[in-house]
Amino acid sequence: MRCTERTVVLVLAAALVGCSGPDTRTETEAAAEEAAAPAASAPDAAGSLDDADIAAIVVAANSIDVRTGELARERASDERVRQFAETMITDHTAVNQSAQELVTRLGVTPTENEVSRSLQQSAEETRASLLSQTGAAFDRAYVAHEVSYHEAVLQALDDTLIPSAANEELRQTLVGVRPAFQAHLDHARSLLEQLGGS
Repeated sequence: MRCTERTVVLVLAAALVGCSGPDTRTETEAAAEEAAAPAASAPDAAGSLDDADIAAIVVAANSIDVRTGELARERASDERVRQFAETMITDHTAVNQSAQELVTRLGVTPTENEVSRSLQQSAEETRASLLSQTGAAFDRAYVAHEVSYHEAVLQALDDTLIPSAANEELRQTLVGVRPAFQAHLDHARSLLEQLGGS
């Protein structure tokens, strides 16, 4: 029996633990799963986040998804995947612009921290995994990654980022962007199903 623990660090260290039975996946399916859930961790970072840390995490996570979307826009073979990637680029760029405006107005300087550094490391691993894929396998791996990413973002928003935000305006901004992340997740799940992914 194959049982792996993978910690997906997206917006915050949101632990996603999964165990499966015997490994009957094809090489392409295994690579898609690895791209969907890059390994990285930031143990116990959640307990010590302040608004500057949260700002850095939000900016890093959105910037990373923009860059991943740009890769998908260039490499995807399916037009629906390219359109989805374009939506991720547009929407996550807008969230980052809003976040930058807010932290400037509040006088908060985003502070790089263990979580934001882990996000960057995870992004490099995801990019390398995606670059090893082509055609339909790339499309499925990218969209599977986006499903995993948005699940982790929502968990992090609900469990840590929103409750940890000391500034009420920052908290309300995080609450306000949540529906967009849910819409992205729903779109990614639907697209993955259309592509024949799981």
